[in-house]
Amino acid sequence: MTQVVEKLQPWIAAIERRPHAGPRWLQDLRDRAASRFAALGFPTVRDEEWRFTNVAPIAATEFKPTGADAALATEAELSGYLYSEAAVRVVIVNGHFVPALSRTAGLPVGVRVGSLAAAVSDHTEIVQRYLGQLAEFGNRAFTALNTALAADGAYVYIPDGVVLDQPIHLLFVTTASRDSGPIMSAARALIVAGERSQARIVETYVGPLGTSYFTNAVTEVVAGDGSVVDHYKVQQESVEAFHVASMHVHLARGSNFSSHSFSLGGKIVRNDVSALLDGEGAECTLNGLYLADGERVVDNHTTIDHAKAHCPSHEIYKGILGGRARAVFNGKIIVRQDAQKTDAKQTNRALLLSDNATINTKPQLEIFADDVKCTHGAAIGQLDEDAIFYLRARGLTRFEARDMLIHAFAGDILDRVKIEALRVALEAELYAQLAKDLAEMEAA
Repeated sequence: MTQVVEKLQPWIAAIERRPHAGPRWLQDLRDRAASRFAALGFPTVRDEEWRFTNVAPIAATEFKPTGADAALATEAELSGYLYSEAAVRVVIVNGHFVPALSRTAGLPVGVRVGSLAAAVSDHTEIVQRYLGQLAEFGNRAFTALNTALAADGAYVYIPDGVVLDQPIHLLFVTTASRDSGPIMSAARALIVAGERSQARIVETYVGPLGTSYFTNAVTEVVAGDGSVVDHYKVQQESVEAFHVASMHVHLARGSNFSSHSFSLGGKIVRNDVSALLDGEGAECTLNGLYLADGERVVDNHTTIDHAKAHCPSHEIYKGILGGRARAVFNGKIIVRQDAQKTDAKQTNRALLLSDNATINTKPQLEIFADDVKCTHGAAIGQLDEDAIFYLRARGLTRFEARDMLIHAFAGDILDRVKIEALRVALEAELYAQLAKDLAEMEAA
């Protein structure tokens, strides 16, 4: 116990040094989160939800939280990342909003896109109503740590009935530390879509290649009655970085939320997604595609909670693993007693490019209603040798045949991206990484 307390001391000290500005309700929220993190500590492999992902390398490193003065980046640095040409862009550097790098002009009247810290002051009614209400930190140490430390972030508010033509890009950037020590970024986002509104949100996480840092992210999404939110998360960080993120979604009556997650970087990556279907006719789609090589770890945990009747949900996660990479997929579907006529489908597939790559998959169904349709399936394996033989018999080399099959596997998720520029950029990045990995395997 003494060792555990000693390991937490640098983190608790960092929390104590955090700014204490802001209204009383926000200070109380941060204080409760700080106390909860101190009580929980970091999860270990003895915790059921973390038994396949060891976060000891994060806990053992003295990452330094960054202040507003560390929000340094240039336009030239941002141009090398996916979808940097977005017309509407909110740039968050080391957890802090940077207006000089953001583009928020031309939005419809009433739409708010920008700094979460500013919204706390001038959009108080909405922010106080929702911030910290979905991202429950009672048993989530990383969420508690984020809530205690986050001083700013991204804020998106779409009023009732507003339909946005342009996607909104939330770009979270971590930069190198001035003193060369590893830094931690507490990334926070609050997205509120009013009744009958429609929006496309792209949430991207990037950082300097070859550097070690820690991104701890929390996103809350509120989808009002009849709203449509099409969400994309792109994690394109350094392969030496650590990324732990949670997204919490509340769906009201008749709302439609879809999320497409792409994990393309990171040494240890953990994505938690929790969606509550809390109104009749709400519909939720969770899709994911991840790529890992070397000894990287990618862990996806999803929960879709059907609380009301007549709510469909769809989920497809796919992974491509090479080297000694490890992946985890834990997908939980909950159907409460009042959620009759639920229709839920879950699929998890993993393609192992080497004999040493592994995945642990665990579908979970908790059904308390009797008039439902719930299905789940998992398929894990290597490339089909019969399919490779078929393609080679028609003139392709083994490398070309393998490349074609892998592209078809990934294309099922990529084709679901409705933003053309983003889809093209994702395809180019993913296939470039795959080509590199396959070339290294051929050389070996």
